Amino acid sequence: MNRASLCAALLAATLLSAPALAQDQSAAERSLEARGQWSVTARGNAPLPPMGWNSWNAFGTDIDEEKVIASAQLIVDSGLAAKGYRYINLDDGWWAKRRQTDGRVLIRTDNFPSARTADGNTSFRPFTDRLHAMGLKAGIYSEIGRNSCGQIYGDPTGPGQPAGTQAEREIGLYGHIDRDIALYFGEWNFDYIKVDGCGIRALAADSPQVQSGRLRALDPLIDYDTIPRTDIPAVKALFGQVGQALARNKPGNDFVLSICLWGSADVRSWARTLGNLSRTSEDISPNWERMLHNLDSASRRELYAKPNSWNDPDMLFIGSGEFDDEHIAEARSHMSLWAMLNAPLIIGFDLRKASPKIMGVLGNAQVTALNQDAAANQAVLAYDGDSVQIFVKTLADGTKAVALFNRTGSPIDVKLIASHLKFRADQPISLTDLWDGGTKSFTDEMPIHLERHQTLLFKASGTRERPQGLYLSEQPANVNPAVDGVVHPMADPLVYRGLLPWRSTKADGEHPVYGGWGGARADATPFAQTPKIAGKTYASAIGTLANSRLEVRNNGFATFTALAGIDDATADATARVRFSVHADGKRLMQTDWMKRGDKPMPISVPVKGAKIVELVAEGNRTEMQTVPVNWAMAALDR
Repeated sequence: MNRASLCAALLAATLLSAPALAQDQSAAERSLEARGQWSVTARGNAPLPPMGWNSWNAFGTDIDEEKVIASAQLIVDSGLAAKGYRYINLDDGWWAKRRQTDGRVLIRTDNFPSARTADGNTSFRPFTDRLHAMGLKAGIYSEIGRNSCGQIYGDPTGPGQPAGTQAEREIGLYGHIDRDIALYFGEWNFDYIKVDGCGIRALAADSPQVQSGRLRALDPLIDYDTIPRTDIPAVKALFGQVGQALARNKPGNDFVLSICLWGSADVRSWARTLGNLSRTSEDISPNWERMLHNLDSASRRELYAKPNSWNDPDMLFIGSGEFDDEHIAEARSHMSLWAMLNAPLIIGFDLRKASPKIMGVLGNAQVTALNQDAAANQAVLAYDGDSVQIFVKTLADGTKAVALFNRTGSPIDVKLIASHLKFRADQPISLTDLWDGGTKSFTDEMPIHLERHQTLLFKASGTRERPQGLYLSEQPANVNPAVDGVVHPMADPLVYRGLLPWRSTKADGEHPVYGGWGGARADATPFAQTPKIAGKTYASAIGTLANSRLEVRNNGFATFTALAGIDDATADATARVRFSVHADGKRLMQTDWMKRGDKPMPISVPVKGAKIVELVAEGNRTEMQTVPVNWAMAALDR
């Protein structure tokens, strides 16, 4: 039994033996009602993944105006700004204290001299005006709790720490959301905010920082290692308040909200309704193992990334450590994979030290174009293994991008086949190398050699399997799992568990912690297996759970077709599911109740003129997290 099969079996056994969670049946039923609406947030301005620079990886809390403006100028002078790198983001370390007379956060004017004002209020407006005059956007950092990550985990005597009394050092948003957002966006005119969550995670009464009296206790809302102990509704409500405050203070909607909860609090399930970016893991580090970890935290969430709400596996660490001048293959892999994932391309390097090689990696226009492609599809895993992965994304011009990734430290030989690309195997396929130039062509399959840690990145042209349409799994940007059937958020066991640089082996191991196991997938079941109905496997499918509702943006297609059924991996022989299709809230068809082993039900319905098609898989019980279902061969055609 492979790792994914074992994990699925363990999950099924665990949930089948657990007592049912008490729920309001009518509320569950209402969640499956067709709405005829696209539920991804319309707040904010991130139709494509943001690109830019952030101060944290380069400087930590030791930031100042000179360093930031110098980096901004290099972004402009090098041509990176013209290629899309526009956001210049201050991270932790900019604040002096919170003034107690009126609650205003003050800036460290010794490090940001342009922030000095005659009345002592301090203001970042001259700073943001300067960046805007350079054609750039300005970003700022804050914290949803009382104290920032730098205060909690950093050296209390180090640079960038707020000064003053305990209360004056509470510079986070907690209890000040409306006031602070009005200051940062209404008065100071920032365009982007990254909001961290350390202050609602790490300040229990037994915390060393609390016991020393340095910081005030705040009962944690997040238990990072144990999802059921996290108060998910409370965390979501706090970030909801931030989103509402941003909308009030930026009525033109020109802002970006970056939610930095590192994959905790089941943020995967709700971030796209509130924010524009959502961190999927803890911080990246400049080493190969950590890059694999952060990659895996986002790579199987292709249906949870959308225009205006993107998966964020953290910043680019290109230029440092195992991604420096001596490791260009690794740097290219890092860049290629982030581009294919539609991850925000936020540089985390002191660009004053960047070599021409590093600037060439960051500035490859063909690679950044994949990240910024108008179709906005996160790449789908066409082949998923521990040694090799093949990522494919459909581009706006109808071609495909394909990345063949060697995760290992040894050379390896692989084969690229037409079905990976959903191209016809009997027609020629051409590949253009986006790093080194040159073209290749093949029919059916082609052998490819990968060096250690190498990613070969191609743009592929061929004859599509569906000449008049697209499989839904080819267009994940247009498929939103509004309700994915997950009742008990569970940690994803497939994320690579490398050695944490800041912890070494001072624990009993690295365990799965990021909620997301069992979520909806493209070309896979929720438990990472090949979709299979009544003994037949399907190379193209949307796999989800019973009691799910998928929203599909139609974009001018005339017909929806699929083969709907319960996946053979279902352990529960008593489960029954019926499938229905809706167009703009109106039901077009519904199957009879189906059981495991039933042949899939063919579906073909007209959807011409409909904006939103909804696919509902209704179970015969409220809780059916052990019942994967498939919309096999689901497609929209002209």
